[in-house]
Amino acid sequence: MDVSGSLSAVIPPFVSGNAVQLHATVGMGGLVSYRYLLTPHIGLEVNYQYAQQVQHFRNPTNNLLIHNRFQEISGAIVYNFVYRNFNPFVEGGPGGYIFSPIRDQTTQTLSASQNTNIGILYGAGIAYELSPSWDIRAEYRGIVVKSPSFGQENLRTNRYYNIYDPVIGVAYHF
Repeated sequence: MDVSGSLSAVIPPFVSGNAVQLHATVGMGGLVSYRYLLTPHIGLEVNYQYAQQVQHFRNPTNNLLIHNRFQEISGAIVYNFVYRNFNPFVEGGPGGYIFSPIRDQTTQTLSASQNTNIGILYGAGIAYELSPSWDIRAEYRGIVVKSPSFGQENLRTNRYYNIYDPVIGVAYHF
């Protein structure tokens, strides 16, 4: 078993559909994971991630900014490879993704509501074992999820997009 904490960068791509264009800023945040190994190579992982970003919507009638919290609650199957102190791994599984508007000076509408979507997590990374109890992890994670509309019909793209999510952190094995 291990618990890890990582810094993350949620990097959403440009998405366009229904005459709506969506650009978003890079959201810096954190990722906490718990991994339980069923065998030396196969494990189960549960993740929670938090980041903040600004969504910039452009449609024929207006431009709109929405400052939001991005939260992930996901589970994955992890396959580990072992090469001395290097432990590459791949993972994949389902997740729930929450986009919650933050009502501050950046958000330009008060009618924005929370958006909850189901998506898919996939990724690959490498863990370098510092000691039997500690390792450093670097990983690329991809999240495929429907773009948020915050309950606004004029912001709906009806498109899925792939959020890039590089992370780096440490893990403690017990």
